[in-house]
Amino acid sequence: MFSQLKRLTLVLAVFTASGVSLHAQMPVKSQELSENDGIPVIIKHLPEWEKVRQNARLAATVPDLRKLLGNRNVFSVIEMIAGSEAATADYSAGRLLLIEFPTPQASSAADAAILRNLSESPSPGTFYRRIGNYNAFVFDADNEEAANALLDQIKYEKTVQWLGDDPFLAGKIERYLVGTSADVLISTVLFILMGLGGSIAAGIIGGYIFFRVRDHERARRVAFSDAGGLTRLNLDDLSEPIRHKNQ
Repeated sequence: MFSQLKRLTLVLAVFTASGVSLHAQMPVKSQELSENDGIPVIIKHLPEWEKVRQNARLAATVPDLRKLLGNRNVFSVIEMIAGSEAATADYSAGRLLLIEFPTPQASSAADAAILRNLSESPSPGTFYRRIGNYNAFVFDADNEEAANALLDQIKYEKTVQWLGDDPFLAGKIERYLVGTSADVLISTVLFILMGLGGSIAAGIIGGYIFFRVRDHERARRVAFSDAGGLTRLNLDDLSEPIRHKNQ
């Protein structure tokens, strides 16, 4: 009986060891695959993904990140919550790491922790940027310009579609109305200022023309007369000489 129990224990141990070994050998599975070719979406969001897809690797936990990229100091402040995944690939500019969090709040919290860590413990050759829900790193970079150019190629192209009513619809409408009201107010002020400026310009032009006409008429007169065109006695010898029709 003891031999049978020992044999059963040995069989269970073998099966357990096999299961652990099989689990350890299983690759990390992406949470979102492309409907066209089954390639993980996060892999397709890597710059020039078709060229680096052979050496690209996925990660779902911080230990996975350390296994792929070494024990980086910044990994101590990253928390890969449920729904998070990462992809890494080697480029000429450095080793790119792209971490996607399931919510903007989680990405924002990770961004704050990462920036604080990098400011307190700078790591030469490490460049970081948050892009949408992506938190992107370039490790082992020799050139800052090349690293930033690599980060510039990352685009967060996902959109959120609600199955029911959008819970943020009221806020969006409010922001739209505020923005529209501001545009209307600015347009009204500009219209009033343009009208006022146009009126002033028209007044100046009209006054100038009137002044030039009166000045031209005044220049045609030989002497000044305050009779307003009426005949007056030329006692002070200031009136124009009267021209007779036969002259």
